[in-house]
Amino acid sequence: MDPIIDAMEFFQLSAGNWRSQRTTHHLAFRQAEKGELDINVATLEADHPQVIELCELHKINPSLAAGGALVSWQGTMAWDQSDDGHKDSTVMVVVPDADSPRKGKLLREKGYAETMPVAGLYKMDAQDGLVLITEYETMSAHERFSFITPSRRMRTSIVKRFGGFSSASFCIETRIDSNLDNGASAGANTGANIGVTSQKQQNVLAPEEYYSILGW
Repeated sequence: MDPIIDAMEFFQLSAGNWRSQRTTHHLAFRQAEKGELDINVATLEADHPQVIELCELHKINPSLAAGGALVSWQGTMAWDQSDDGHKDSTVMVVVPDADSPRKGKLLREKGYAETMPVAGLYKMDAQDGLVLITEYETMSAHERFSFITPSRRMRTSIVKRFGGFSSASFCIETRIDSNLDNGASAGANTGANIGVTSQKQQNVLAPEEYYSILGW
C-alpha cells in the first residue's frame, strides 16, 4: 500500500463493510472468548452536522476538526447470554494537532470500553498504524489498527481496569463489499469522494491473495 498521510485518510481507506473475527483474552480468568462482528465505516466531512455537534459537546472549536467517521456494528461473542446483543454505532471526530496531522485528539460519541462521550489521543506510527489511547474514569484503553492488505485490517487492543482486571483482544477484519459507495447515513461519505486518490481507491478494490496471520 501507499503511505497513509494522516488519520482522516486512514478512515477514508477504511470506508465500507468489514467482518471482524475477534479473540478476547480475559487475563484475570485465564480464558479466551471468540466472536464475530459485522462493521460499517462511513466517513463524515468536517462540516457534517454530527461532526459539529460532537465538537461542541467536547467544547472543541468545530473549525479545528479534519472530519470524522460513523461506525456501526452488530455481532456476537461466545459468552453472550440469550438477551445479550452487540449492535450499536458511534461517531468519531479527528482533531489534528496544529503542528502535525499525524497526531491529535480523537473525539468519540461512545467509548470503546465505556458507553459515554470521551476524548482520547491518536497518533500514526512509523508503520502507518493508527494508535488510539483513551483514559476513562475506571479504566484505560490502548488500540492499534493497521492494514495488512488494502482489504484486510488487523486490530489489537488492551483494556486495563483500575481494579486490576485486564483484557487483550486481537481481531482480523476483512472487507466484505466490492465498492466504497455505502454511506451509513445521509451526508456520510466514503473515500470515493473525500480526497483519496483514484490510484489508492483502485488499490483498495484490486484482487489480491490473502494470507492468514493466525497460521490457518
